[in-house]
Amino acid sequence: MASKTDIRSLSLEQLTDALTKHGEPSFRAKQVYDWLWAKRAVDFDDMSNLSKPLREWMKETFTINAVEIHDLQISSDKTIKCAMRLNDGYVVESVLIPSGDRMTACISSQVGCSLTCKFCATGKLKRMRNLNADEIFDQVVLVKNLAQEKYGKPLTNIVYMGMGEPLLNYAEVLSSTEKITSPKGLGMSPQRITVSTAGVAKMIKKMGDDGVKFNVALSLHAANDEKRNHIMPINETNSLENLAEALNYFYDKTGTRVTFEYIVFRDFNDTIKDAQELADFCKRVKSKVNIIEYNPIDDGEFKQTTPERLAAFVQHLEKNKIIVNVRRSRGKDIDAACGQLANKNKLAQQELK
Repeated sequence: MASKTDIRSLSLEQLTDALTKHGEPSFRAKQVYDWLWAKRAVDFDDMSNLSKPLREWMKETFTINAVEIHDLQISSDKTIKCAMRLNDGYVVESVLIPSGDRMTACISSQVGCSLTCKFCATGKLKRMRNLNADEIFDQVVLVKNLAQEKYGKPLTNIVYMGMGEPLLNYAEVLSSTEKITSPKGLGMSPQRITVSTAGVAKMIKKMGDDGVKFNVALSLHAANDEKRNHIMPINETNSLENLAEALNYFYDKTGTRVTFEYIVFRDFNDTIKDAQELADFCKRVKSKVNIIEYNPIDDGEFKQTTPERLAAFVQHLEKNKIIVNVRRSRGKDIDAACGQLANKNKLAQQELK
């Protein structure tokens, strides 16, 4: 028997076509669409203003491949890491990061990753597949609900900084942001969303052509090609020169300043010379810098820099008039911090297939 179509993979136009062919008035599709996206229904029986025969027909015709929280861990700093089980048994990880009045959802865009960045635990996993827009949307909804249930606060920000490279799943990531920001979806401001990329120059330009409204962050971590090639193989085909050109193109199209993410590794990229290279690169692109402390991973070759070297690095950037913030990692005790998502403790995605 042929598998059922996930109803959430249909556009409103496709849904209207399916329902009118079944003999329903066209406005019925808008009601169903509202249940799926604005009210986040994951069961046809919850669609209470629809007739029972229509709900039964939809159950026979379609499915809703909802994401579920399989397991969660709560850090001593109140960060929550969620293992999200997908319909086909794979697991991705999402994180709720509370910080003052901010409640941030860190969400995944792929099962595993293909980029093999040396400092990232996810990069040690094989990329199994891309996530669909509805699976990305579900992560946000589930983390949003957790923020309300656990801390009584609304979700304020979303970062695509979990597992996977968002720009290698561009169409589904873009579709998910449209659902999240639409008044017919979650209605969140695109300015509350940041998509982080390891640096795919042609897709950065495409974001400019598409006029995206969300924020963009580039995982930089070294401002010379030799060092960046060593830690991020993607740089071999997306050099700093190409990235600078793409980012300036993106800025010209959108007016959005990019954020450079820079993890400081001891004795690798934490000298004053490294800081000057970063400052010089920042002056080529409208940007600001987030300095991130390194979170060790199993068998990693890098170590966290010292507080003194970190302070000197930041001071040198500020002396060069660079906008810089130091981001303190959260959730380290549950492997939920930046670069640590790797599906540990019996939830490895290879085991769940």
